[in-house]
Amino acid sequence: MVSSSHALGRRHQVCPLGRQLLAPCNLACVLCSSPDELGYDFDLDHYWRLLGYYNHLLCLEPMEEIKRIVEAGSALLWNTPSVMPFMVVLLLFTGIFLTIRLGFVQVKRFRHSIKAILGRYDDPLDPGDVPHYQALTSALSATVGVGNIAGVATAVHYGGPGSVFWLWLTGFIGMATKFTECTLALKYRDVHPDGSVSGGPMYYMEKRLGRAFKWVAVVFAFCAATSALATGNAIQAFTMADSLRADFGIPPWFSGLFSATVVGLVILGGIRRIGRVTSLLVPLMGALYVGSAFVLIVLHIDRLPQAIYEICYYAFSPPGMVGGFCGSTFVLTLTWGVKRGLFSNEAGQGSAPIAHAAAKTYEPVREGAVALMEPFVDTVVVCFITGLVIVITGAWHEKFEDSVNFAGRSAITIVKEGTTLQTGGKIPSDAFYNGRIEVKQGVPVGAWFVRNHSIVEDVRILADSRHFDGTIEVKSGTDFRFFDKANKEISSEKVILQGKSLLNGSPLTSKAFEIGLGSRLFSYVVSISVFLFAISTAISWSYYGDRAMRYLLGASTVVPYRVLYLLVHFLGAIFSLEVVWGFGDIALGLMALPNIISLWFLSGEVKRDAKEYFARMDALEREAR
Repeated sequence: MVSSSHALGRRHQVCPLGRQLLAPCNLACVLCSSPDELGYDFDLDHYWRLLGYYNHLLCLEPMEEIKRIVEAGSALLWNTPSVMPFMVVLLLFTGIFLTIRLGFVQVKRFRHSIKAILGRYDDPLDPGDVPHYQALTSALSATVGVGNIAGVATAVHYGGPGSVFWLWLTGFIGMATKFTECTLALKYRDVHPDGSVSGGPMYYMEKRLGRAFKWVAVVFAFCAATSALATGNAIQAFTMADSLRADFGIPPWFSGLFSATVVGLVILGGIRRIGRVTSLLVPLMGALYVGSAFVLIVLHIDRLPQAIYEICYYAFSPPGMVGGFCGSTFVLTLTWGVKRGLFSNEAGQGSAPIAHAAAKTYEPVREGAVALMEPFVDTVVVCFITGLVIVITGAWHEKFEDSVNFAGRSAITIVKEGTTLQTGGKIPSDAFYNGRIEVKQGVPVGAWFVRNHSIVEDVRILADSRHFDGTIEVKSGTDFRFFDKANKEISSEKVILQGKSLLNGSPLTSKAFEIGLGSRLFSYVVSISVFLFAISTAISWSYYGDRAMRYLLGASTVVPYRVLYLLVHFLGAIFSLEVVWGFGDIALGLMALPNIISLWFLSGEVKRDAKEYFARMDALEREAR
């Protein structure tokens, strides 16, 4: 029988790369051989280390490459040119243009919107799938989501309190944008033989702009189906899982599996079941979250004037370094406020018109009036309240104790000792650590750790709930391998980073509630709200995606798309924050661009329709008196 040195390929005659490539074959040999055949000099630990290398090679490096590609795409869409990003300007000016052209419809016709929502004009015999109220709650279910909790916190984390001002302004002018796109969606919807309807920007692009622009409608529908998977689905799952992990220690895979199951039970019933569920869920979510935030604001009413002053003042003169906050710039503050505002209320993105097209009515403008209430509730009220809670409590610039593992989703970076972070928490290009770090009794020597764009203080590293002793092998600051004192590799999933750092996303909002209401128990309000918001948003966005797929490839693709949707929901719970948000930003921009261009072309038609409709309704109001 061949000795172990021959059976394993004479290691000393094989180059390192060759040993790595031979490892799977050698392992098969090991598993199929007896100890006597292998010999006593066989080093099994060597092969477990090679298996760890393969896991590292196949999982971490591709994820880092994906992260770089996503960041580059997001930067191209949202940060080019850097002085004043094109997409931000386009969205702002579209909202301003439509607000002026429609004569501040969001102000003048606010009362009419309330009347329509309350059912004053409902007729069950009108064509459509759901009444006005359920169409609104279905759309609100998609818009009032984790963007109201995590999105606002992320905007403040990057841009400071001033980003809340731009987020609020985006919501106000977005009311006119939403009115325009939802009016068009209902006017040009398709009514199918079974009485169900399909509508959205892809329909008014094709029918109104002409067959020559069919390709634009196809691009939009493709982006809508893609954006539904990311913006309305994966991001919701990630934020929910992140919040439940931070507050209850629930593994992200379990949260993702449970929420995917709940979403699946609802979306299989189509828009009618979605409408019934959201009509109950949206008021419950609003009462729980907004009610708790209102109590916090009342308890700290003395700080309210200062908080509003900071939001307005820092919108144009962003702060420098404050506590752990590394400072911001005007463009950074503006960009993050507008991005998160758009992500939250979806004005101009073209998603909500798909839900509003299902309303039971003959009057497109009436549904447009119902739709303008969405950005008001979502951004002008809920997002602004979240911003106030974070600013009033000061949680945005304070560092707090936190514990996370070193897995890829935690977004930890190791830098050289003495590094100074740049504005916005950016790491200098020459500061990323390369080499080995000695760790003694949980304390690393010669390196600093960065998380959530801040230097982590009082760092302690744990492995299996004990202080870690060993070394960390670091490549480019973000690629880690851990070895104990016996030089045995340890999975990054088992290694924990403890220390004080800035918070971001839903954990920041949770901490603000905990500070403001005086007990950690109240931070669970955010966790429960995040869960409900994520579920409701994912439910409604599934409808947007399957309508887009029906437009592209026909009704037979709807069920397979829903299955894919649920799979992506589960996977979204385990991706890193930057990758998920970045991918959502890309899909968001690609979806919004063709829709915004269409709104500019068709705004004159909406103005004429609105003038005729409101003149008719005003006349009926006068006669009723």
